[in-house]
Order: sequence, then structure tokens, then C-alpha cells
Amino acid sequence: MVECRAMPPSTFLRALRREPVPHTPIWIMRQAGRYLPEYRKVRDRVTFLELCKTPELACQVTVEAQAALGVDAAILFADILLILEPMGMGLTFEKGEGPVLANPLRDASRVDGFRNVDPREHLGYVLDAVKLIRRALPADVPLIGFSGAPFTLASYMIEGGSSKTFVETKAFMYREPAAWHRLCAKLADNVGRYLVAQVEAGAQALQLFDSWVGHLSPSDYREYVLPHTQAVFRALPPGVPTIHFGVGTSTLMELMSEAGGDVIGVDYHQELDQAWARLPGKGVQGNLDPAALFAGRGFIEQRVKRILAQAGGRPGHVFNLGHGILPGTPVDGAKAVVELVHELSAR
Repeated sequence: MVECRAMPPSTFLRALRREPVPHTPIWIMRQAGRYLPEYRKVRDRVTFLELCKTPELACQVTVEAQAALGVDAAILFADILLILEPMGMGLTFEKGEGPVLANPLRDASRVDGFRNVDPREHLGYVLDAVKLIRRALPADVPLIGFSGAPFTLASYMIEGGSSKTFVETKAFMYREPAAWHRLCAKLADNVGRYLVAQVEAGAQALQLFDSWVGHLSPSDYREYVLPHTQAVFRALPPGVPTIHFGVGTSTLMELMSEAGGDVIGVDYHQELDQAWARLPGKGVQGNLDPAALFAGRGFIEQRVKRILAQAGGRPGHVFNLGHGILPGTPVDGAKAVVELVHELSAR
């Protein structure tokens, strides 16, 4: 693989390519968030959507989070659901409730009415943020672009927001398989073009979030998800390293690997070494429980040592939490995990 843009050597990008590195690189999912005082100052002035849609502010919180923590990569500040708004879904974020999508998809006849997205026209504010972030970051700090995967985006469209059971999603999938596949094919096409546009704007790596796919059985994943996720990865530019992440996916590791991605995200429900043994030819990302950051430096050090021992110094490990950082996380805990990963892996 080759880097999509000329830049100084990056420990993070080298790890994604399973090359030897001087220390294990680390970044943190949701590393720009309300646990950081810098982020809270911005959010006190604007809504979440206003922050996402104001490139200068999205740039500010992205760069400030990277600098505050000392992580080896920045991730674009955006939201996986932004792409659904120009497709025809009303999107709001309600305090205490999270995302709400107006008029959830329950009627199969609506599927063909969703619009295709021109990323430059409809999501230009995201691409402008990518350009600003790339210019503002240190030259040797890569920027990660991202999107939601077709299954996870479809589940939000059908449920109308978050869910614990995904019963509406599964019922639609089982009851209307032809409409389901048309929906996911459309999502895969739009997601692929959106991610390509992020790379063209300056992202050096990409993560595909299939956050809720762990609610499916392996057989359902193969039938209803695999071809559409594969289509996204096939659409991406060669040479751009990719990460494929989901939650609760211990039964799906081999299938996610088959779907695509240079590195597979491992959540905190499974041991890193056991997951990696099931992923020949892949790197792994993970997998500290986010709750560990509340427990103090001594406990964090124990858990970092255990995960690094499971990785065994093999090329291809990117340290991360097993899911996004939690609200209320002590900033000192987040900084400690970064310092400890760098220090202990360099030994």
C-alpha cells in the first residue's frame, strides 16, 4: 500500500499496513467529546448539528482533541447519520435521547424514493472540515475519515433512532428482503462515494462503523449484510488503509474480515489475542474497556499491559478502546492510557 498523500512517516499508518513500528499507535473513538473541557466550551455555544455543519468548529474540536491527548491520529469530527439527511431523512439530535430520524422507514415502497447523494454538493461542509483539519494538524499526524456501514445506517432509518432490540429493522429485513437489499445497495453506493470524497479532501485512512451489526447472527450477516459491506470496501481507493469496526461482534469476526478492511476492530467483549487468531492476514484495533479509564492510572496500566501482551509485539496492532469513550471520563484517565501505551510498547 502507499499513503494517499505525501507526509512524514506515520506510526499509525504503518501499523495499519502491518509494518514494524517503534511503539504501538493509539487513538480513541469519540476522542473529541464532552469529557474534554475544550469541547464543552464549543458545545456551550452551538448545537451538535451546528458543530458538525460548521467546518471551522469541526476542525477546532478535532485538532484540540488530538493535541490534548497526544494520540497518533485524529478522526474527523462528524456523525455517521449526516449522509441520511440529503437522502431524504429528517435528522435531529434531542438532548438526552440522541439522534431522531423523522418518519422512520416502515413501508417498502419508500425505498426507491431515497435520493443519491453528491458528497461535494450535499456534504460539502464535511469535506471543507477535512481540508481545514488536514492543514491544521501536524504534518506527521494522519486524519481518519469515516462513515456508517449500510446495516447500521439502515437500522437508524427503520428504527427512527437508537434501539436495544432492533426488532423493526429485523422485521423489515425478514419481511421485505428485496426492498432491504435495494436499500442497502443504495446506502453502499452513497457511502462508498462519500468516503472517496473524504480521501480526495485529505483523509489518510478510513474507518467503517457497523456499530449495531453485532445484533445479527452469522447466517443473517452473510445473507443480509456481507455483500453490501463488501461493495463499500470495493469502492474505496487502493492504497488507503481501512478499519472495519462493530460492537458485540465476537461471533462475526471471520465474516467481517471477509467483508473487508485491512484492520478489524475488536470490542472489549472478547480477548484481543483470541480475536486476532481468527483474522489471518489482518491487523487488529482495540480493545480496552472504556470504563477502565475511570479506575485510576494503576488499573489502566494493568489492563494496557495485558492487551499489549496479547498483541505480543506483532505488527498490525492499533491500540484503542473497545468502543467510544464514555461521557464523564476523567481527562487524566484518557491521557494516562495514551502515555502508557506509548511508554510500555516502546520497551
